[in-house]
Amino acid sequence: MAKYVYPAVFSPEEEGQYSVYFPDLDGCYTCGDNLQDAIIMAEDVLAFYLYDEEKKGNTIPEPTPIKQVELNENEFVNYVACDTREYAKMHNNKAVKKTLTIPEWLNEEATAMGVNFSQVLQEALMNKVNAGK
Repeated sequence: MAKYVYPAVFSPEEEGQYSVYFPDLDGCYTCGDNLQDAIIMAEDVLAFYLYDEEKKGNTIPEPTPIKQVELNENEFVNYVACDTREYAKMHNNKAVKKTLTIPEWLNEEATAMGVNFSQVLQEALMNKVNAGK
């Protein structure tokens, strides 16, 4: 998972709305009620699209340089950034069961103390993952 920046084409629509598509990413498009909403929606759809591609193991295409993006009348291009790791943290919180082995004495002492094993494991894994950045 990584941080990405891609050019997005914004097309003004009736009543201040915008359509947005990413020329490098087939089927990656969205819209917004206004420019601010369109930018927010573009970041969200970009993160979703790229996260899905990562999970499938697909090759992520290189972004086209912004000056090479072809535009129609009234369209403009702007870079949109996203972080698929942050997207996964916000949208992929389904619990998964893990089986592990610890020494019996440690289990007995931790149980007697009322330790929440899931909580301790999650905290330790988060520290380990963040330390690896």
